[in-house]
Amino acid sequence: MAIAAAREIHDGEIVFCGTGISLLAAMAAKCIHAPGAIIFFETGAIDPDLKEIPLTVADSRLMYGSSNNAGLGEAFAIMQNPFLGARLVGILGAAQVDRFGNLNSTCLGDYSKPKVRFPGSGGACDVGSFVGRTMVFIRQELRRFVEELDYFTTPGYFTGPGERERHGYKHGGPACVISDKAVMRFDAETKEMYLYRCFPGTAAAEIQESTGFPIDLSRAGELDPPTAEELRILRRVVDPQRLILDP
Repeated sequence: MAIAAAREIHDGEIVFCGTGISLLAAMAAKCIHAPGAIIFFETGAIDPDLKEIPLTVADSRLMYGSSNNAGLGEAFAIMQNPFLGARLVGILGAAQVDRFGNLNSTCLGDYSKPKVRFPGSGGACDVGSFVGRTMVFIRQELRRFVEELDYFTTPGYFTGPGERERHGYKHGGPACVISDKAVMRFDAETKEMYLYRCFPGTAAAEIQESTGFPIDLSRAGELDPPTAEELRILRRVVDPQRLILDP
């Protein structure tokens, strides 16, 4: 998943991410093919020299060698900067996603009496609203790929084409959803999710079986597996202590 996401990040882009797998992806991209990518975090660390994996966005390792240690206000001001536009990329996680890339990271069940309460939006709604494009990490499960969200936390394409514009958004939207089995993208016309690439060893039919809405399988191929060099960098350069990667 980390390598699949890293391949989506281009040199010179400005990447908003949290810790965990999203940070693995951003760091791997910088080390492999996008040295000019800039990583920043909601707590205000901008372009740090990540010598060691930080475990939270308040971890002091996040601030080492940064171009600027600012704050929440400055971090979210970057996201809303119209001059950066398409260069801004956000990486998000969620509990649920629907066919148009809208996300729930708030609760399961009724909001006033939820079955499960999650941490909530944090900066996710701002990221989905303002950056040029977003990537989403989520497990491939029926309970996560749903017809209707239990709670609408973060905007994707709302209910289809033209809806972001109707709600006042000038650009942005989800570019891809990366699960533990596949990479999904969104059709340029309908804005609906379709299967783009299956991970090696995963059949397209398996993706439909673990998706709670009909998904177009006609464009599916197999994702190129991580190369030996990509794995070497991920394991020995990005996270040699295995703070996030499995031991």
